[in-house]
Order: sequence, then C-alpha cells, then structure tokens
Amino acid sequence: MPNIKSAAKRHKQSETRRLRNRTQLVAARNLIKKLLKINTKTEAEQLYPTVVSRLDRLAQKRVIHRNTAANQKSRLALFVNRLSA
Repeated sequence: MPNIKSAAKRHKQSETRRLRNRTQLVAARNLIKKLLKINTKTEAEQLYPTVVSRLDRLAQKRVIHRNTAANQKSRLALFVNRLSA
C-alpha cells in the first residue's frame, strides 16, 4: 500500500480505470464472438457496424491500441465478406 496520499489516490484511480477498461474489453470481446458465430451474411452485415463502432471507441479512448483495433476490424471484415448469402 502507498504511504503518500497522492500515491494512494493514484492507486485508487488506476484501479477504477482498470475495472472500467476490463468491462469494456469483455463487452467488445463478447460482441466479436457473437459475430463470429453467425452463419448468415445478412445477420453478420447487420452486427458488423456495431462491432466496428465498439472497437473504434476503445481505440479512441486508448483502451486498446489503434493498430489492434484495425487488425481486428480487418479480420472481421474478411469473415463477413467470406460468408455465403
């Protein structure tokens, strides 16, 4: 435990942020898994913009790196485009 007040506050803030980031990451991961389980192209095309939006938001808030978001979006776009109608 920190001995200095500012360090204690910093620890508390970082813990709060860590938990918030973790919940956002889990929500995004669940959306990605949901998209990857879809078998029809129309359903996937409807869910894809939601997933992309979530990834962009996480990258903008620096929860994940922007290149990570780009790689995941690219991989998901390939998946959606390869589905048969």
